[in-house]
Amino acid sequence: MTATVTTDSRTDKSDRVTSRGTGGARRRLPRIPDRIRQGGLPYLLLLPAVLLELLVHVIPMIIGIVMSFRELTQFYINNWGGAPWRGFDNYRIAVDVNAPIGEALLHSFFVTCVFTFFAVGLAWLFGVAAAIMLQENFRGRGFLRAIFLVPYALPVYAAVITWAFMFQRDNGLVNHVLHDQLGLTDQPSFWLIGDNSIYALIVVSVWKGWPFAFLIVMAGLQNIPRELYEASAIDGAGVWQQIRKITLPALRPVNQVLVLVLFLWTFNDFNTPYVLFGKAAPENADLISIHIYQSSFVTWNFGTGSAMSVLLLLFLLVVTAVYLLITSRGRKGADA
Repeated sequence: MTATVTTDSRTDKSDRVTSRGTGGARRRLPRIPDRIRQGGLPYLLLLPAVLLELLVHVIPMIIGIVMSFRELTQFYINNWGGAPWRGFDNYRIAVDVNAPIGEALLHSFFVTCVFTFFAVGLAWLFGVAAAIMLQENFRGRGFLRAIFLVPYALPVYAAVITWAFMFQRDNGLVNHVLHDQLGLTDQPSFWLIGDNSIYALIVVSVWKGWPFAFLIVMAGLQNIPRELYEASAIDGAGVWQQIRKITLPALRPVNQVLVLVLFLWTFNDFNTPYVLFGKAAPENADLISIHIYQSSFVTWNFGTGSAMSVLLLLFLLVVTAVYLLITSRGRKGADA
């Protein structure tokens, strides 16, 4: 009997401590595990991704920046921390356009700009055109959508190696069609060396990148109400007027992000030229990614190569910031 009374008094005391408010309403305080589950669980789930981001991107980037300030050559590979400190000398060598290294880097930069302009522009144009054409319902539309996404789904190395065989001079499919069947050229052309190498690189890059633009634009078109097209058709607007007045303005936010992503992917592309040309790309197709690779792993001058990589990173950051600033102001002006 005594034990029962003691238990009831403890229970009443616990209820008084855990109760709040008026009218006798009880609300138990959340326990510590509940607080961790409610407030800390999202951060706990993000922790593996943050750790992987640090290991894969942030830490190597910091190490690369430190390497750019050292005279890191093949003599210091085993102990790169003991390489002499050079300060900004590697950067001065990279930007000195009067010296062979700086002149070659500047040429590679211009080649990359031209390549990116045509590759991104054509990939965006083909993607938008294909997405608009496949908006209407017709027999075989699903099959065409699946076929259009094949280049994006294929592994990069398998696709580019196939194109490398197609661009062979003597037994490639491209010369067989252009020279043997259509007779458009006087003789089989060299596509992987010489002046034509930049055209081959652009073709492969566009073929590989336009399905991504097609996929993004096709998703953006789903948000445009069909009533707008029906009302414009009643008012007498044609197809081109609908595209110019309805489709493209509605796709402006999507296209702004799409063009930026395509630009960053294309300007940094290493896999396509490396698989297509090998370690030594032709002069007309010497993209800056391949040029930095050659400066680092062919000439064994990792300090200068790291400086070039940091300069490329700064350039892309500046271009991205300016692009976002311009597009954000354009959106504000359009909303006003």
